[in-house]
Amino acid sequence: MVNLLIAGDFCPNDRVARLIEQEEYSDILGEIKPIIAQMDYSLINLECPIVECPIKPKEKQGPNLKASQLAVKLIKYVNFKCVTLANNHFLDYGDEGVSHTLNILRYEHLDFVGGGEDLSRASGILYKDINGKKIAFINCCEHEFSIATEHSAGANPLNPIQQYYAIVEAKNKADYVIIVVHGGHEYFQLPSPRMQEIYRFFVDIGADAVINHHQHCYSGYEVYKEKPIFYGLGNFCFDKNTQRNSIWNEGYLVKLVLDNKIHFELYPYIQCNDTPNVVLMKKDRIDDFYSSIKCLNEIIADSCRLKLEHQHWMKEREGNLKLVLSPYSNRWFRIMASRGLLPMFLSKKRKLSLLNFIYCESHRDRIVYLLNEGERNE
Repeated sequence: MVNLLIAGDFCPNDRVARLIEQEEYSDILGEIKPIIAQMDYSLINLECPIVECPIKPKEKQGPNLKASQLAVKLIKYVNFKCVTLANNHFLDYGDEGVSHTLNILRYEHLDFVGGGEDLSRASGILYKDINGKKIAFINCCEHEFSIATEHSAGANPLNPIQQYYAIVEAKNKADYVIIVVHGGHEYFQLPSPRMQEIYRFFVDIGADAVINHHQHCYSGYEVYKEKPIFYGLGNFCFDKNTQRNSIWNEGYLVKLVLDNKIHFELYPYIQCNDTPNVVLMKKDRIDDFYSSIKCLNEIIADSCRLKLEHQHWMKEREGNLKLVLSPYSNRWFRIMASRGLLPMFLSKKRKLSLLNFIYCESHRDRIVYLLNEGERNE
């Protein structure tokens, strides 16, 4: 029997960063440490590179996150054994930031998976012999600005074809195959139908469990063909001074018991809310948590309801996406357009043209090449 623990996103921002610099590790994760100590092996998603020296941040959409080497000391303090690196911030400080992170992890004798100096190493499977069983870990993420290539560093991309080959290989070599994915819609507490289809496919071809994180909120889970799929763990320790008393501040750890049949247990917690730490939920919050999980699970189990909820969520947020497709780059013009004071210039003909380039794989190849080529030439 093997006891595994998987945690979500760790990014030591704001108040947590200040405590880490003071090496006040027990103040941050002291309450969680005894749980991790009971496990045979534990994993955490490191949601940023380790950057100690001046390194130019990568040009990208969204913030560039980083942490100091003391953040790795905190990970070791609570006895995490492995960090998953396939996420949308791993390459925030370019190849140099990746190299620095990997060197520190090696120096600190921490296992890692999902990131590397090139695609071949980023996509490597981590095998661990634990209690007489061989466990294979595969880690990948959706495509943003962090993906490794044949000749550059980064994260292992979500590519069901490549994951198919990895799972088949792992199944032939290991007793259990665990998939950890970083993806999904931020602040949406359900998987998209696409995610469900892919993660179930991973089980169909041999995965024993699939665990997802990224959305900054927890989601539900399902047991598909006797294998658990967790669609969102929520932030593990990710302080943000604009987020209090929200879905950002709740999450859960997953304990997997690998035996003849896979069992699991959830450890719900509150993170970086009133205080900059992770604390287990008290009884007055746990009942509400499991009630929420039950509702999410019921939707996940009903493909029609899931599709409708996903469409409703997208419909509510289509305004911001229309701005992305609008011709306005000036901030004030964009504000005026969002309030309907300026036209969006999204005619029916233009929408059909865009759909054609998005739907058709060959056309999409051309668009991606063109945009990447423009970035390289700037």
